[in-house]
Amino acid sequence: MSVFDNLYQLRTFVIIVECGSLSAAARRLNTTQPTVSRHLSALEREVGTTLLQRDTHRMSLTLTGHQVLANAKSIIELVEESENRLRAEQKQLEGHIRLFSTIDFGQSVVSRMIASFIEAHPGITIDLSYSNRPIHMIEEGHDVGIIAGNITDDSIIAKRIGSIQRLIVCSPGFLQGKQVDSPTDIESWPWVTLKGSQFNSTNNMTFYTKDGQKQSISVSSVLATEGVTGIREAIRMGLGIALLPTWLIQQDLVSERLISILPGWMPQSIPAHVIYPSQRMLPSRLRRLISYCSEYMAPIL
Repeated sequence: MSVFDNLYQLRTFVIIVECGSLSAAARRLNTTQPTVSRHLSALEREVGTTLLQRDTHRMSLTLTGHQVLANAKSIIELVEESENRLRAEQKQLEGHIRLFSTIDFGQSVVSRMIASFIEAHPGITIDLSYSNRPIHMIEEGHDVGIIAGNITDDSIIAKRIGSIQRLIVCSPGFLQGKQVDSPTDIESWPWVTLKGSQFNSTNNMTFYTKDGQKQSISVSSVLATEGVTGIREAIRMGLGIALLPTWLIQQDLVSERLISILPGWMPQSIPAHVIYPSQRMLPSRLRRLISYCSEYMAPIL
């Protein structure tokens, strides 16, 4: 532990020196003289030597005391400056943000997050667009994007905010009479899949068990679409089988409109990112939104 870790001890020491006595410092700090004395003694133990020479008539700094005093004042000034700047940013957080998100993720999870962010910061306004082509949206001047999938473009900073978990699902009617023991059993079934460059090849799938087993399959799509909501609707109608995110299908699983199959075999999760241009200084409203994304998404993803 560093001598300068305890900010309250440092402030107490500075105030003792400024006031000229322990009793005067105690009055200024609205505490007792023994409390002030304990903090001073604790700081001197951390330093390993006496900081103040005290007798019944006067108090004076030792050489080490002078050094610690100067450093303590610098640290306190830096902390106070940072606190003031943070408070100012909180009071002045306002302006417009051009935001985009991948389609279904944006229409559900992201839209709720934005509503919560605006409630917390009423000086902010946001334009929300949807696209599964994130590079294109950044090039058009959007400030920030919240997307599902991988990003490999060097012109963009991608901050991971979580992983989207998925399940293998189909309708109860579709499964009727079919025997399922492993991923190879469903390889030849009709699949409804997600398309989009950031999702890589969604027809090549790998599944894992908790005990380390792994199986990869290559499937054929009867329908491929950019939106998972469209996939869910097709699966509800019994068109085939699909991988769908848990945040989308929770109510379907409860109502048994959809059922999870092969629960012991889990597909790879899809990363979720907040992205923004790498060649730009971010204003405080964007920095706050990016930080808020991580906090909001953590319990969901």
